[in-house]
Amino acid sequence: MEQAGTALAERIAERRAGVGDPRALVGEMRRSVLLVPTADGGLWSVRAGGVRWICGFTDEAALARFALRHGPGDQPMDCAALLGARIVDEVVPSLDEPAGLAVDIATEDGSMFFPPVVGIVPNAVAVDAGVREGRGHGR
Repeated sequence: MEQAGTALAERIAERRAGVGDPRALVGEMRRSVLLVPTADGGLWSVRAGGVRWICGFTDEAALARFALRHGPGDQPMDCAALLGARIVDEVVPSLDEPAGLAVDIATEDGSMFFPPVVGIVPNAVAVDAGVREGRGHGR
């Protein structure tokens, strides 16, 4: 798991530096196992900018940085290990609202957001699907 997470963190660093292929980044996200905190029987998420962001982490160190700020005090933070593809292909469509994936949000200069757009989430839930197909404004 750490190898896949490390590869995703490396692709994120490339894109943040202005290099690397965006398609390779999305592919790496889909192949990576991410640690997703759980709370109240569901996956931990936050709403910002009209989007519900599921928070995933590339490794235990990235999750620990997040847990220090948002965890339940001195108790361990529960999490699920999910393939990035499962998050964007299954979890996001089940939410019935615009949703995307936020990776390593507690890592300074290392986070990456995968918004609910065509090429990342299924077209049926992509906010830009109607625009790209010439039908107006998506959902």
